[in-house]
Amino acid sequence: MAQQIITVFGGGGFIGRYVVQALLRTGAQVRVAERGPKNAWLLKAQANLGQIAFVSADITRPETLGPAVTGADVVINLVGRFDDMDTVHVAGARNVAEAAAKAGVAQLVHMSAIGADPASTSAYGRTKGEGEAAVRAAFPSATILRPSVVFGREDQFINRFANLIRMMPVTPVLGAAATLQPVFVGDVAKAVVAALAHPGETFELGGPEVYTMAALNRWIAERTGRDPMFLELPDAVCGLIAALPGTPISRDQWAMLQSPNIVANDAKGLADLGIQPTPLDLVAEGWLVEYRRHGRFGVAA
Repeated sequence: MAQQIITVFGGGGFIGRYVVQALLRTGAQVRVAERGPKNAWLLKAQANLGQIAFVSADITRPETLGPAVTGADVVINLVGRFDDMDTVHVAGARNVAEAAAKAGVAQLVHMSAIGADPASTSAYGRTKGEGEAAVRAAFPSATILRPSVVFGREDQFINRFANLIRMMPVTPVLGAAATLQPVFVGDVAKAVVAALAHPGETFELGGPEVYTMAALNRWIAERTGRDPMFLELPDAVCGLIAALPGTPISRDQWAMLQSPNIVANDAKGLADLGIQPTPLDLVAEGWLVEYRRHGRFGVAA
């Protein structure tokens, strides 16, 4: 991959930063495309002189994409949101795929999600599914990656629950029986790099363990030395909470929890990309210590 020019849309985000670092280690020339390129400037320190460049681009505005994709060998789209999803997941994904095709880019990798389905009852799953279809229509050889919930030091998932457990001696658990297969962000980054050798394929990315939401909360409590009382709320109550503004879970996120967020039995996954999935236990200790009563001087249960 040395000397290839690879454009990464969303390279300054949580997953994007790990993807950019993984690409830099291969010797590739990385072009980070962001609405606000300053978000990714911290990545300069990871690159050799002249190995990384930054360009302003907004996937919802196709007229801004030309400079980002012109001359690129590969384009990677990592952009995703929990609001304005039709604009970003469908129209934005289509814009990137069409711009890449027009520029003669050799390969496109598109980040989707487990549960992507145009018939999904959640807007997130539906728009991810429609986005995949739009990408494949414009760029048939695109590689699609569908991760489960992604965890890592800067995530907004494990950290959110750890913070709630730290603050609340009685911690409510919504969707206690919902299943998910958290995948380490470093493995997702490796998968993006490995996917470049698999044009036109689709991979679902999950970690080595499947958790229920209740079990995951208990695991976090144990690793942070906390012993809250967990209150597993019935589905009817969860649905009412999700319908209210300003609550920890949105109506759409509640709809997403109604389907297992795990790798399908017949799906290609990390093993097919030559990647050994990283257990949550192996890496979470490094940052969950901040949620203990005495930080690094505290003792987990």
